[in-house]
Amino acid sequence: MKKFFEDIKKDVKFKTAGPGKKLTEESSPKYQAPQAAHSAPRNAPTEGAQRAGAAALARMEQQHRPKVQTSQDVIRNQVRRELEAEAAATAAGQKDADVKGTSVPQKDPSCFSVSGVYFICPLTGKTLTKSERESHIKEAILMRFSEDAMEASIMMVHTFNKEREKVKAAMDIICKYIDNICKNPTEEKYRKLKVSNKVFQEKVSGIDGTREYLQALGFESTMLPVDGEERTEEYLVLPQQESEALEVLKVHLACLQNGEPIRAKLDRQPQVFRPSQHATHFELPPDFFNLTTEELKKEQQIKSEMVERNAMLRTKAMREKDEQRERRKYNYALLRVRLPDGNILQGTFLAWERVAAVYQFVRDSLENGWQPFELVAPGGQKLKDDNEVALNEFSLAPAALLTFLWDAAVQTDIAAAGGNTMVLLKPALLENIKILS
Repeated sequence: MKKFFEDIKKDVKFKTAGPGKKLTEESSPKYQAPQAAHSAPRNAPTEGAQRAGAAALARMEQQHRPKVQTSQDVIRNQVRRELEAEAAATAAGQKDADVKGTSVPQKDPSCFSVSGVYFICPLTGKTLTKSERESHIKEAILMRFSEDAMEASIMMVHTFNKEREKVKAAMDIICKYIDNICKNPTEEKYRKLKVSNKVFQEKVSGIDGTREYLQALGFESTMLPVDGEERTEEYLVLPQQESEALEVLKVHLACLQNGEPIRAKLDRQPQVFRPSQHATHFELPPDFFNLTTEELKKEQQIKSEMVERNAMLRTKAMREKDEQRERRKYNYALLRVRLPDGNILQGTFLAWERVAAVYQFVRDSLENGWQPFELVAPGGQKLKDDNEVALNEFSLAPAALLTFLWDAAVQTDIAAAGGNTMVLLKPALLENIKILS
C-alpha cells in the first residue's frame, strides 16, 4: 500500500514539472502559461462523460483484439462446415431430381451386400418388397372372403385398423351385443342393431371389418319403418337363434377377441459365401435405413444439436439417451456368421429382434442343429442363446460379423467317439454358395 501511494506521488510530481526539453538544445525558453484571453475556458469532464469515454475505448480495443478460439469453438466450426456442405449436397441432389422428375440418384444395386429387404406373405407365401407388403396383404384378406367370411372379417378388423384402442372399444360394444342376445334369445330388440345409433356410429361403424364381421355372424341389413313416421331406417337384424347357434356365436366372439393383425414375415434371405477377407465389408441398401424426407431433416437437426452437446458436460443419462436414439436409426440388421470351416452364413434380421432369433437361424441352417454352439460378437463378447436383449442393444445393427464356436466339451466327446463335424451347413444352402466380393 505504501508503494502504491509513492507511485501516485511520483506521477503527480512528473506531471507538474513543466514541459520537457531536447537534450541537443543549448537553452530552453521559459515556460509561459497559456493566456486566458486567447482561449475559452474548458469545463472539467463530468463523471458520466468519463464512464462513456472509457466504454467507447473498451469497445474499440475489443474490435481490434483477435478472438481466442477454444477447442469448443474449433469443434463447433468444424461441425458447422460439415453440416453446410452436407445440406448443400442434399439440396443439389434434390434439385437435380426435381428437374429430371426422378428420385435422388442411388448407388449401383450390384454393389450392395443384399438387394434389399424382403417379406413373405403368410396367406399366399409370396415374397414381397417393403412397398408391396401392406397392399398385398389387404388384397389377400379380401380374396379370402370367398372361402371363409368369418375368418377374413376378423383378419380385416385387426389388420386394417392401426389404432388398437379404437379396435378394442369396438370389440367391447360387439361383445355386449352378443352377450345380450345370448342372455335374452327370445327378445327381438336385442337382435336389432340400429345403424344410425350414436354408439354404433362412433364406436363400431368407423372400424373397418366390423360390419363384415356382424354379417358373417348372420346379421342382415334390413330397412324397417320408423315409428310414427313414413320413412324407413336401416337395421342389422339377426334371426332368432337356436341354443346350438348361440354357442357358435360365443366361439366366433372369442375368435374376434383373440385375433391378431396379419403381418408379413421378414425373409431372412439365407446365403452362404466361401471364405473371404471381405467378410467385414458391408454395403447396405437404403431399405435398411428407411429414412423419409422428414426423418432426414430430423437427422440434420440432431447433427446440429451435436455442436451444443460438445460445448457442455453431459451426464450418463444424456449419453445413454443419445445411444438409444442412435440405435433406433436402423430398422434391420444384416448379420454374417463365420463358421469353423471358413464359410460365411448371412441372414437379415429386424434390429429389435432378440439374440435368440439369430441362434435359431443358425441352428436351422446346420446339418446337425442339435449340437450346442456359441456366437461371439465383434468385440469378443459371447452372445447367450437365451438372451432377451435386442440386436441393436448389442450394437449389431445395421451389420456385423459374428464368430461361430462349437461347444468344446461336446466336440471332445464327438472326436473320442470317432465322429466329425466337417459338414456344417445343410446341402440346400451349400448348393447356392457364392463368392463374397
